[in-house]
Amino acid sequence: MKTSRIWLRRAAMVLPLVILIAALAYVALRTGPMAAVRVTVHQVAEEAVVPALFGIGTIEARRSFLIGPTTSGRVRRVLVDVGDRVAAGQLLAEMDPIDLDERVAAIDASIERARSAADAAAAQRADALARQRLARANAQRYVDLGRQGFFGAAAVEAKLQEQASADAALAGADANIGAARHDLQRLAAERAGLRQQRQNVRLAAPADGVVIGRDAEPGSTVVAGQAVLRLADPHSLWLRVRLDQGRSAGLAPGLKASIALRSDPARPLSGAVARVEAVSDSVTEERVAMVGFDAPPAESAFPASIGDLAEVTLTLPAAKPALVVPNASLQRRGEQVGVWRIEGRTPRFVPVRIGQSGLDGRVQVLEGLAAGDRVVVYSERELSAGNRIEIVDAIVPARP
Repeated sequence: MKTSRIWLRRAAMVLPLVILIAALAYVALRTGPMAAVRVTVHQVAEEAVVPALFGIGTIEARRSFLIGPTTSGRVRRVLVDVGDRVAAGQLLAEMDPIDLDERVAAIDASIERARSAADAAAAQRADALARQRLARANAQRYVDLGRQGFFGAAAVEAKLQEQASADAALAGADANIGAARHDLQRLAAERAGLRQQRQNVRLAAPADGVVIGRDAEPGSTVVAGQAVLRLADPHSLWLRVRLDQGRSAGLAPGLKASIALRSDPARPLSGAVARVEAVSDSVTEERVAMVGFDAPPAESAFPASIGDLAEVTLTLPAAKPALVVPNASLQRRGEQVGVWRIEGRTPRFVPVRIGQSGLDGRVQVLEGLAAGDRVVVYSERELSAGNRIEIVDAIVPARP
């Protein structure tokens, strides 16, 4: 009887310890580091993928203009404001001409003076020509009479000298006329240059467009080449789209595009790739494509639409059916891309070669898997070879 009591006391002391050890073992195997990792899986099968590219674009104007002076100066007046529509040749702004008008007036006066000098030179030439004709006639008469002995050699030589002087005077008059004409041409060219400078202070629209920037106000001083106004052609809008280089296979001009403006996502627009830029962004690892609209956005949205963001989806040619896995199942280990394939009750990392991907999250697997293989899609923690796993339908995070 006494022995039974001793055993009961010992059992009462050991039983809580056994229960505690069992509880600790249960916890370690179910929730501790030795517990099985809960995972969701996908069975590999052959399916069709609709390949597409997705990128974010910024609306730009293909044809835009910076309107500014060709020389430094002060802005005299600005006749338009942001949002105004302008026509080709319309006066938009004007620079202060400073002394250009006075210089043109001075050149005009110089031209009139040069014309008077040319007229005087022409009159001098007419007088020199008359004197030359008279001198030639007298010289010829004296030469003939000298041969007959009526005049001596000295008198004949004097008349021949008068003829030579008259010839020289006529040549001088011709030179004066040429100089006067050249002077007129020089002054006319200077006047044309001044008038061109005077015209350059009038800033006119080179084409039809909309004012998208007013960068200077009356009284401001600007340097040569600095913009006073900025114009854009509202019918030349397109998108500068950036796409991930790693997923840009198949990008080419002519691809159809679906465009959703951030400012109006409920009204999708259509377009096509107009150009693929030859230079990519090596910092962000993106390629740049210019996407044109089939029909420009509503003009009521212009010019506010310049600079707006848009979500652009490019549709690639249909791909042949192939083995497909969810994009979430792909993992990267060093330089290898692969998946965790379930073999029995443990996972094993298998490198794969992927092909095209769709925007629904499915990716083609060209090498590394076979139809019917099961791959891990999500796991509650990072996997390693030999982990015990527990396959579940969904991973629900534990409540805090």
